[in-house]
Amino acid sequence: MRSQLRSILTAGTAATALAGSMLLGTGTAHAASCPSGAVCLREPDGSIQGRNIWYSYGAHNLSNVFGTKVLINNQTGGAGFQICKGYNGADCYPVLRGVGAYAPYDFTPINSIVLVR
Repeated sequence: MRSQLRSILTAGTAATALAGSMLLGTGTAHAASCPSGAVCLREPDGSIQGRNIWYSYGAHNLSNVFGTKVLINNQTGGAGFQICKGYNGADCYPVLRGVGAYAPYDFTPINSIVLVR
């Protein structure tokens, strides 16, 4: 498995929140439980709840998502995602496009995920 440091932010609070995020894998090993074409949020026990699988581009509001989870990008064609502090895709971090599982992250302050082409 290949690990790759992801440089995702430039400065300020965003840098503190996400600096050092790592792309843990590329494709099959980490994305096996996340369907092709989707972005998924994996629970600490390895499960993925149906409400935390997204296929369509645009903002997806989170409800009752707290604590550390792993985000998996299994989209095709170079599509990416953003995590956002606000609902409806407001106050977002930069777009990430790497396919695979990302380092665990505390989703307590995150209120939406945006899928982008």
